[in-house]
Amino acid sequence: MRRSEELALARRALRGRDLVVFSNDWDGDPLSKVHIMRILSRDNRVLWVNSIGNRAPKANAHDVKRIWKKLASFTEGIREVEPNLFVLAPLAIPFYGSEVVRAANRELLRAQVLRAMRKLHFKRPISWSFLPASAQVSGRLGEEFVVYHCVDEFSAFSDTNGRHIAELEEKLLRRADLVITSADRLRDNKVRVNPNTVLVRHGVDFNHFVKACEPSTPIPEDIAKLPKPIFGFFGLVADWVDLEAIAATARAHREGSVVVIGKVAPDVDPAVLKAEPNIHLLGRKPYSELPGYCRAFDVALMPFKVNELTLNANPLKVREYLAAGLPVVSSDIPEVRKVGLCKLARDTEDFVRKVDECLAEGAGPTRERAERIRHESWEAKVEEIRAFVGEAMVRAGRGL
Repeated sequence: MRRSEELALARRALRGRDLVVFSNDWDGDPLSKVHIMRILSRDNRVLWVNSIGNRAPKANAHDVKRIWKKLASFTEGIREVEPNLFVLAPLAIPFYGSEVVRAANRELLRAQVLRAMRKLHFKRPISWSFLPASAQVSGRLGEEFVVYHCVDEFSAFSDTNGRHIAELEEKLLRRADLVITSADRLRDNKVRVNPNTVLVRHGVDFNHFVKACEPSTPIPEDIAKLPKPIFGFFGLVADWVDLEAIAATARAHREGSVVVIGKVAPDVDPAVLKAEPNIHLLGRKPYSELPGYCRAFDVALMPFKVNELTLNANPLKVREYLAAGLPVVSSDIPEVRKVGLCKLARDTEDFVRKVDECLAEGAGPTRERAERIRHESWEAKVEEIRAFVGEAMVRAGRGL
């Protein structure tokens, strides 16, 4: 086959196909997976399988509530949440415990997914996994092609059984026809197991976040009257977030306010934040309202602890802050360094210094800053993904 014919075939990839996607719960915050699959669902059908877990549940209020929510979702069957996008909430305990329990769960999950595929009349499916836990069923659903889309070093999460997750991931890596990664370090790690590993960095919902630069975008009431300058963070407040850097920023600017938007993870003690009177924990907010909050920010904060997890991370919020036209201060991690539009801090003292530099250079959203990230749209990233999948299918002799 000539190269021109291969390229023509590749361009037809991921159009008119049936995709079975293993990912986080659909109703959570719109992460990279949601953005990608929303675009692919324009000309493919997507069966989105809600999270089957990377860790065993704990006997705490958070996990009990989550279990009840999953049970309620299971009774709803398959939901069409958007055109061509169907959500299945499987009834499955994460793959831990005895081998008997794991085997039972494997077959239970596989049976539920196969039943949903039959109900939707899926043919020649492509399975697309964002989670190592799907290794138990990926490749056992009659798929024509298997994609592992790796956006984190899952074995480095503190609340997981790292060894077990690493074993599951290795199975998935060996089974996948194509591995897509979101960071250089992830690609370098995964290509050792699967040579068909490529890099596609995150995109950004530019048209959504650039609204922060528009005077007509309303600023929510709970931030509108806070003393300026306002230093803002949004996202999950998890154990990889450097709370001391946030607190130090608040202490250095008693005249201003630090705003934290997002849930606090059950295993995180926010006492260091609550101790500062000018830190405001506003909780999780709808995605639709984030541009309004960004419009109120003077400087956006991306404080991460530097460890194996974050060294492999490509924080989506950095591109979202930039699309909102904000100056950004971030911990010095590889993927943020590669973006090249943020001030990078080596430690807590340096973090505060970089915040001060942003204030001196002109704070608040500007359209000029936002335009620098416009080219990194999710649409552009999905076109990269289509090309990689198409080329891999051509190489493997699979039909398009």
